[in-house]
Amino acid sequence: MIKSWMVIGGVAILIAMGGSWLSPSDRQWFNRLKRPQWLTFEGAIPLIWTFIFICLAWSAYIIWEGNPGTTTTWLIMGVYLLLEIATISYTSLMCKLRSLQVGTIIGGTGFFVALFLAIAVYRFSSWATILLLPYLLWSPIGTYTTWTMMFLNPDDV
Repeated sequence: MIKSWMVIGGVAILIAMGGSWLSPSDRQWFNRLKRPQWLTFEGAIPLIWTFIFICLAWSAYIIWEGNPGTTTTWLIMGVYLLLEIATISYTSLMCKLRSLQVGTIIGGTGFFVALFLAIAVYRFSSWATILLLPYLLWSPIGTYTTWTMMFLNPDDV
């Protein structure tokens, strides 16, 4: 029998893999952008997001196991899915459209979806909500960084 954590983790991995459709020119565009001087932690960003996605999947697992198969649980799973799709699409859409403004909007949207999700799951599990905190803390940093980069790269807004 397939366990719920396997399905949740598998879906998360498939979405993450499906969202990484950057061409070499997309990567070149992103790599040539000027960054704020204080952005000294860029190399750690993939590790930070990996940790955050593990927390999101664990949070979803807690919610699913608490009340599996109900309409409310399925709706909440849909919000987790929306959050991951929005988060994964940040880099792909920003690079494909060559627009830091698009990245800023997607980053801000992800924060508000995560905030809505945290409020929604709190009544079911405080641990599921706590596991959303890394997203809620990190997302504004990424969004602010992208917003700052708009001023450093005015041709790429």
